[in-house]
Amino acid sequence: MAGMQFEYDEEGGTFYYFLLSFWSLVLIPATYYLWPRKKTKDEQEKQKKLCNCEPCQTKRKILKAREPWIKAKEKSIQVGLIFGWVIFLLLAYKVSKIQMDYVEYDPFLELEVDRGASAAEIKRAYRKLSLIYHPDKETGNAKKFMRIAKAYAALTDEESKKNWEEFGNPDGPGATRFGIALPKWIVERENSMWVLAVYLLVFMIVMPVVVGAWWYRSIKFSGDQVLLDTTRLYWYFFNKTPNMILKRAVMILGASFEFDKFHNSEVMERPSDNEEIPILMKALPNLQEKNKERPLCFPYSVKARALVLAHCQRLDLPPDSLEMDKQYILKKSPHLINEMVNICAHQVAMAMAGRMHQAPRLETMENLMKLSQMIIQAVEEKSSPLQQLPHINSELLRHFVSRKRNIRGLRDFVAMEDSDRRAMLRSLSDQEYTDIMNVCSIMPHVEMNIRSEVLDDDDNTITAGSIVTVTVKLTRTNMLGSDPSEQTTETADHKEIEPAKEDEENEEKNEEDENEAKQVANASPHNKPKAWEKPVKKKGKKGGKQKKKPKQAYQWKAVAEAKADAHNAAAKTKSELRTSKSEGEHDNEDEEERDREVKEDADTEDEEREKGDNSETDEKEEKETKKQVKRTHKSSEGEGEKEEEDWSKFQEESRKENSLETKVKESHVVHCPYFPLEKQEWWWLYVADRKRHQLITAPVQICSLKKEEEVQLKFSAPPKPSIYQYSVILRSDSYFLDFDRIATIKLDVKEAKPLEDHPQWDISDDEEQQNEDGDETEEDSDYSSEDDDSD
Repeated sequence: MAGMQFEYDEEGGTFYYFLLSFWSLVLIPATYYLWPRKKTKDEQEKQKKLCNCEPCQTKRKILKAREPWIKAKEKSIQVGLIFGWVIFLLLAYKVSKIQMDYVEYDPFLELEVDRGASAAEIKRAYRKLSLIYHPDKETGNAKKFMRIAKAYAALTDEESKKNWEEFGNPDGPGATRFGIALPKWIVERENSMWVLAVYLLVFMIVMPVVVGAWWYRSIKFSGDQVLLDTTRLYWYFFNKTPNMILKRAVMILGASFEFDKFHNSEVMERPSDNEEIPILMKALPNLQEKNKERPLCFPYSVKARALVLAHCQRLDLPPDSLEMDKQYILKKSPHLINEMVNICAHQVAMAMAGRMHQAPRLETMENLMKLSQMIIQAVEEKSSPLQQLPHINSELLRHFVSRKRNIRGLRDFVAMEDSDRRAMLRSLSDQEYTDIMNVCSIMPHVEMNIRSEVLDDDDNTITAGSIVTVTVKLTRTNMLGSDPSEQTTETADHKEIEPAKEDEENEEKNEEDENEAKQVANASPHNKPKAWEKPVKKKGKKGGKQKKKPKQAYQWKAVAEAKADAHNAAAKTKSELRTSKSEGEHDNEDEEERDREVKEDADTEDEEREKGDNSETDEKEEKETKKQVKRTHKSSEGEGEKEEEDWSKFQEESRKENSLETKVKESHVVHCPYFPLEKQEWWWLYVADRKRHQLITAPVQICSLKKEEEVQLKFSAPPKPSIYQYSVILRSDSYFLDFDRIATIKLDVKEAKPLEDHPQWDISDDEEQQNEDGDETEEDSDYSSEDDDSD
């Protein structure tokens, strides 16, 4: 382009400015994130409270075996960052020494005179400097003399002075120079072949190979780094056996293709397996190695299954062979089990949509979650939860159950007095007892606060087919910091029971009590029991003793019934208002029908008395309907504000829904000495129908429950109006049994509301008649105009 000149500036400051800016963009964030940090006081206190049992010490030794590499890596990073800052300082020093090439031309500065100097002073200064810098003199400098002559001409010659004032140069406008931030050797002819070779190597060979290798590897895995072949395997088996027991779930986990050498090159196959695996199989009675299903009968599947069962039984394995293989399998197991849970949830959703014949039962999902707990804590299905504590073996477990005490869970153990607890564990040393209490102090106690509602409805009424939103607020505290004696927490809209087994037993007992109460209520006074008939007794414990129900349960039932009655009454009054508005000419017939319905549906005399006065309040209801119509017309003006409020509510809901995905997966460290990695507390939260053995919502995995977390679960209400009972279930993926929570919620589903037209579209009969008359007149005029045209 004319008037412009490009050059590769190697000696100037352009290239060094580019290097300095680029280096600072890389160095400053790298120093902030990669510089080794010292441990805080909280971390030091946590280390003091670590468990010192033998499995924990062994696990720490295994993890510390990597520390030399970690320390060397930290030191190398530290040295590299220091070297980077040295380079940064050198570049900054180099940039500070670079002279500016493009300086504004000033003739007064060249002649060393003031700007207000006269022509005589300028001429005198020129002569003085020319005697010094003339090329013929001994002190001469040709470049300096040229600048002096140019400056003298700019101040004395009118044309040169005009060019200097307009263009900043006595010679007139010149070419604009641009410096490109690349060294000159890149574009030199001598180096062109080398530059082209490097370009071809990087962009034509290295980059396609790297992208191809990444793509070939990525297409084999799902989002959770699970092989797609393994996902298809899970899909097939869960579709084949919807009701899957725990033993079969272990078999399917062992059949994952992550443990096959053909699908995963990281798997090690040793010649010693032919000797060690048969010996291990003899020690495992429930291995089911004679199963002929493929790939459950393949050698890799039998080996993985045997190692998982050996881990759950805490068997010692050869450290250099099977122990290493077991640790690799255990590291992969949490992600594989999570994939199983997701596949079950997908199949349930497809079955509800009618795309599958049969969905996996709720027990299948719960068995998978229990399998995760068993693998993390290295326990069997029928093991005691107390085996999660350090130093607790089968001999000590016999002291937990006796005539004086019945300690079967961790909550019962924590609820004991410290003196009784220490006396029961008197065979342990003080350090071992301290380890047990330290582990109890970090175990979780989670409380659930549940609220069920329909967000799109103004009166929050759950109707058939509506979207029900169950908001669950989880509050986590430490087990020793909470009151473990509080076994139940009940509110007006839900009842929460901590242990899952107690909830099932109470549900069965409540059903039996309701059936017996119905039998007594249906029995007439004439049909008295005869002498030879034995009276019906309730099932209880030995000795005929019966557990007393807590009074809170009866209070909860009374509150729920009162709430339901009030809700029904409000719904009926609304329906009466609609009928009085739409059918004003048929009031007498509606009154008779209403009276008949009130007499049939009334449960008490008070309700009959209240509903019998409907005929006297018809005029008041008509006035109220007129007022409501006026209010609706007024409210139509403020619809814009309501839309803004609805939009803000929608944004809050979407933010709550996506909060779990954007949060860092970090909560609390789990005490799991037999698991090879450091594990964080994760939870599954879902809604289920335990009576129908059906999953209602897909399990939400919560990975960031430190203190509080709020989760929303959404599902469609049943299509038929009735009272439904669901369970909100929280299950741990790391702790065994005692930490699962189940809360029961009851949904009073009403009939779906009829579609109502907006007030602005309501047209009275007079307006309709006028419109029809207007249409007829227009048609007559059209016909008349056509007749006139024909005439």
